[in-house]
Amino acid sequence: MSAGVDWPTRRTTKNAAMLEQYVKKTLTSRVYDVAVETPLQPARQLSERTGNQILLKREDLQPVYSFKIRGAYNKLAQLTPEELARGVVTASAGNHAQGLALAAKHLGVKATIVMPRTTPELKVQGVRSRGGKAVLHGDSFPEALAHSLKLVEEKGYVYIHPYDDEYVIAGQGTVAMEILRQQPGAIDAIFVPVGGGGLIAGIASFVKYLRPEIKIIGVEPDDSNCLQAAMAAGERVVLGQVGLFADGVAVAQIGKLNFEICRDYVDEVITVSTDEICAAIKDIYDDTRSITEPAGALAVAGIKKYVEREGVTGQVLVGIDSGANVNFDRLRHVAERAELGEGREAIIAVTIPEKPGSFKAFCEAIGKRQITEFNYRYHTDKEAHIFVGVQTHPETDPRAALVDGLRAQGFPVLDLTDNELAKLHIRHAVGGHAAAVPDESVFRFEFPERPGALFNFLTKLGGRWNITMFHYRNHGAADGRVLAALQVPEDERHLVPAALEEIGYPYWDESNNPAYKLFLG
Repeated sequence: MSAGVDWPTRRTTKNAAMLEQYVKKTLTSRVYDVAVETPLQPARQLSERTGNQILLKREDLQPVYSFKIRGAYNKLAQLTPEELARGVVTASAGNHAQGLALAAKHLGVKATIVMPRTTPELKVQGVRSRGGKAVLHGDSFPEALAHSLKLVEEKGYVYIHPYDDEYVIAGQGTVAMEILRQQPGAIDAIFVPVGGGGLIAGIASFVKYLRPEIKIIGVEPDDSNCLQAAMAAGERVVLGQVGLFADGVAVAQIGKLNFEICRDYVDEVITVSTDEICAAIKDIYDDTRSITEPAGALAVAGIKKYVEREGVTGQVLVGIDSGANVNFDRLRHVAERAELGEGREAIIAVTIPEKPGSFKAFCEAIGKRQITEFNYRYHTDKEAHIFVGVQTHPETDPRAALVDGLRAQGFPVLDLTDNELAKLHIRHAVGGHAAAVPDESVFRFEFPERPGALFNFLTKLGGRWNITMFHYRNHGAADGRVLAALQVPEDERHLVPAALEEIGYPYWDESNNPAYKLFLG
């Protein structure tokens, strides 16, 4: 669900007292021994384009390139000398790990960081370069968490939670303290990326106590919306699976303390797609010449969606640019998807007659639009299918005009711009139909990426049925993407779901996807 939702207000005297306690903890937080006060920077091009004043809180400029240093240091600063002497431990796949490592180094404390083996190398090295001991364990965060808690029992370490802790929340709340000081005038809304909820809880508690008229709007990926789901249910829920693209906010359940604040003081939650996140990364680059990680661009993606939905102009909207820890090789995927998210490219499949002059007629129908990609495959002696990328413009030349115009000229067109299979795999695997492959079932997978992961996946997948098609992509991220076809006899189809569940990776049945049927089926 991408539209905002207004949640019922249940603010009580008890809640107000809780809010006051968080504000006091924020005002007395010890963060500036290691953290810096980051600028609130105008995004001039984005402001002009949206007709609003957009301000970016540049937390990507912290020493660890993320706001997480605030909460981590504030928590350590509250520990007793005896607790500090025992050493600290946490489980983290990213920015909290680096924040804790630097905080511990500053205080002369031994820090052990348990990270999933799928953690990008950039973040592992970030921990080690700041004096932390990085322990790689398990393929997922729950496995890393379990091991970190085991170390608490075995070694006596003090566990530092990445978000579900009152001093961590208060430390993150200093972001709001700076915003209100830097922008003492009008602020209509503050947009905050949401993972476990530490940042938005800290901001909401401080802002709603001092400036309750300011909207606090959470932004989550549409495949990792644990706060939105909890708000709708009125209680914390556990997501069955979470998307891995915005790994900094890939959390299945909102924190307990965090939800106690968010349920009453967050005005709404907006969700955004991967394409919209990629477009926001480009927007931030255009205005600041800096590159954020996907989670860091959530707020800007949310602002754009909010402005489009509400039609607001002349408002002051603040977005938290929360982090910049992104693997360089992931940027190829970001660039590939940014134009789609901005509405500046359409992906279409078009059927043309298999005869001389067809290409020319199609190009004439496209007109002066720039073709960004063109894949052709002979189908029969009567027709051919082409996979085309075409530049569009959300205002002056929207994709609907392109599609309608081609259809009006007699070309059968299938709009694949929102088809995930087409964008992830088909555009890179257009090879034609298999001549004689009966009983083919097609599935799309995501699996944790680490050395040997692809071989392990193939071993598990290919043990029972013949693999008739396979396409693998990795974007320099924690996950690999696979499109696979299996030759499964009709009388064994009912066995497939259980076999895939046993593999243990998220999957989608794409056997009826029109992009597959058109180009590969």
